[in-house]
Amino acid sequence: MFHHVKDLQFNARVSRPDPRFANLLLEQFGGENGELAAAMQYFTQAFGAKQPHPDKYDMLMDIATEEFSHLEIVGATIQMLLKGVNGELKNAADSSEIMQVMDGKAAKENIIHQALTANPQFCIITGGGVTPRNSQGIPWCASYVNSNGDLTVDLRTNLASESRAKLVYEHLMKFTDDPYIHETLSFLMTREVTHYKMFEAALESIQPNFPPGVLAADPRYTQKVFNMSVGTVRGPWNEGEIPGMGKNWEYIEDPIAYVKETDGMSKQEKGMDKQLADAEKLNKKMSEVKSEEVKSSEPKGVAQWSDYEAVV
Repeated sequence: MFHHVKDLQFNARVSRPDPRFANLLLEQFGGENGELAAAMQYFTQAFGAKQPHPDKYDMLMDIATEEFSHLEIVGATIQMLLKGVNGELKNAADSSEIMQVMDGKAAKENIIHQALTANPQFCIITGGGVTPRNSQGIPWCASYVNSNGDLTVDLRTNLASESRAKLVYEHLMKFTDDPYIHETLSFLMTREVTHYKMFEAALESIQPNFPPGVLAADPRYTQKVFNMSVGTVRGPWNEGEIPGMGKNWEYIEDPIAYVKETDGMSKQEKGMDKQLADAEKLNKKMSEVKSEEVKSSEPKGVAQWSDYEAVV
């Protein structure tokens, strides 16, 4: 159940109209890294987490709801940036507020022209109304949402989503000198960092959480790193110990020769039988654990999502 409070989460303000930046800001309304995409992603992921991880369900729903709040802030800011412009689209008179702010008819026509050039649909089709489209007028798409049904995978996806959204806000700040808008964008950008740390903490609280999913990695291929380009650059991603695994990287300097020698990696290396057997045991164990985790949390008999207490 959602209950809407008409006051914004943050006191969004705008110094002056700026239809060009309003169009850019649509990226965070209906774009692939925007607030609508984030809200729908976390909202969708929450359903699968409800039974096995009710605490994570609560977190995902809280963050999804806050993302809808951020969507409202972005939408309100866009409308404020169009102050006078929306009315000008509906009124051919020259005595509009935008004329006074922009210092004359020529300046007014110029800024509207620039807004139209950036995205004709913004003013022509939607009449300056905020719709779920990005800054190029491309409609919002459900393919922006990633929900894989495995909470550890979803949480890792969310870390990337929050990182991308933060970066978009950083870029947007470069295209406006309005101090009020900077305050709003700074708030929204910082909340992405907060959500990132919340998802990070949630992932860490699920143990084991590596590798993602259920099945263990095949020990025949886990440690190998192939030199796939001319020139060798070594670093912690291809030499030394693999982070958190207690094993070392095995660097294949000449992948072509290696593949030929091993018949396309079909020849099993010595001493691999035990590791393969251990991996298979772990696969069976984790399959049972993950399956039981979900089944044991499902209610017996009639399924009921909410527990309603009787009003006395």
